[in-house]
Amino acid sequence: MNSEIRPANPQDAAAISQVIIQSLRQSNAQDYPPDIIAQVETSFSTESILTLLSQRRVFVATIDGQVVATASLDHDVVRSVFVVPAYQGIGLGRQLMTTLQSIATDANIKVLRVPSSITAEGFYLKLGFQKIRDEFHGAERTIIMALRLSTD
Repeated sequence: MNSEIRPANPQDAAAISQVIIQSLRQSNAQDYPPDIIAQVETSFSTESILTLLSQRRVFVATIDGQVVATASLDHDVVRSVFVVPAYQGIGLGRQLMTTLQSIATDANIKVLRVPSSITAEGFYLKLGFQKIRDEFHGAERTIIMALRLSTD
């Protein structure tokens, strides 16, 4: 099993969309009702991913050339970290986060933030993020978390 972390390109948009939708339906559905999952899915169509590719630094993790995970950096905010459920727990999310943290450090970003789902809160806590507050968008609960990258 050969894994690689690389910048995403427009040809990855459909695969990224599928990774996110599959993760939402299988993993996040344990913590959110179907109407919230359906609402969030609308933000991750192939067309939406193509737009995001021009606005953020998007990365993918591949195994044997197949996109199985994604994460992006929007200035100082980590967004859209998703791993296909069959590949969760083998370190791909951690590798993507290491890549994003390195880019943020190189860009002299002092604090990295992430709007976490309920589902991913434990993942970010293990990486050293701390909970700042809860935000609610209608019935959807998001946990705002932060990680200090610099001691100055």
